[in-house]
Amino acid sequence: MKLFTRLLALAVLCLLIGISFTTDQPQAAPQEPIKVGIIGTDTSHVPAFTKLLNDPKEPGYIPGARVVAAFKGGSHDVESSHTRVERFAAEIRDKYGVEIVASIEELLTKVDAVLLESVDGRPHLAQVRPVFKAKKRVFIDKPFAASYADAREIVRLSRESGTPFFSTSSLRYANDIVAMKTNDKLGGILGAMTFSPSPTEPHHPDLFWYGIHGVEMLYTLMGTGCESVTRTNAAGADVVTGKWKDGRLGTFRGIRDGKQDYGAVAFGAKGNAGAMPPIKTDYRPLLVEIIKFFQTGVAPVSPEETLELMAFMEAADLSKARGGAPVMLKEITDKK
Repeated sequence: MKLFTRLLALAVLCLLIGISFTTDQPQAAPQEPIKVGIIGTDTSHVPAFTKLLNDPKEPGYIPGARVVAAFKGGSHDVESSHTRVERFAAEIRDKYGVEIVASIEELLTKVDAVLLESVDGRPHLAQVRPVFKAKKRVFIDKPFAASYADAREIVRLSRESGTPFFSTSSLRYANDIVAMKTNDKLGGILGAMTFSPSPTEPHHPDLFWYGIHGVEMLYTLMGTGCESVTRTNAAGADVVTGKWKDGRLGTFRGIRDGKQDYGAVAFGAKGNAGAMPPIKTDYRPLLVEIIKFFQTGVAPVSPEETLELMAFMEAADLSKARGGAPVMLKEITDKK
């Protein structure tokens, strides 16, 4: 009985101490959303991303970040830029309360992190310089740049400033592609074939503009390590084959004529798997990864992989110029 009484008294004392401790401590304030700024309002990603971050009623709403400001940018000599830049800027201003600012420098005083969305890859290097200088984490959308040289300089500036970035296509996170990549039944991927639309734009190497989506799927499945590229070109399509250092082959088919679809096949040691159209994808999985990156500073795609992707695509242009001859990636990466 005495033991029971002592235990009861001890329990009451602990309860009282617990109540006192909890009531005396201030409740942790909810974490403020990351303030996101957009550079370039000339791509459909701008209203799509803003809707997912700013509209709590949206079924795919992603908490933890909010677009608060945007710089329009725009390129007068790219039709898909100058015909959309004002419209998308007005849409995110009027629907989601985003402030449109006059310069990148002004934008950087209002935000914690940046979505570099300019549809034209040529200004990306100049646009990201002040972002790195301000030490703001940045996602750089496709096309990452308009040349391998610019891409390499972006990586150098990132390292010099100690400010991380990452860049990828939303196709990397398509459910079917992720399922193939993580399918243990394949027994390791020995090769892959991907395809996607691949219209071109005269101010960019051919695959940089849109073929990048299919190339990104290829690298998601194959990983890095490509050493040479061969391209067969026709008016309505391209077939680009990469040879990896371990002897594996990866092929991308870029479609210009016919049905514009996305797909992939992975060839494994124990089995094969395919993702046929329509591949199920949306922007939400990508945006979830972007917000994680803004929060942690850990990029899910390394700068080294992004640079190799760029070298792969630039080597494909060189192969085309040489009538389909193989081009070593070292020829691109070693160029001063």
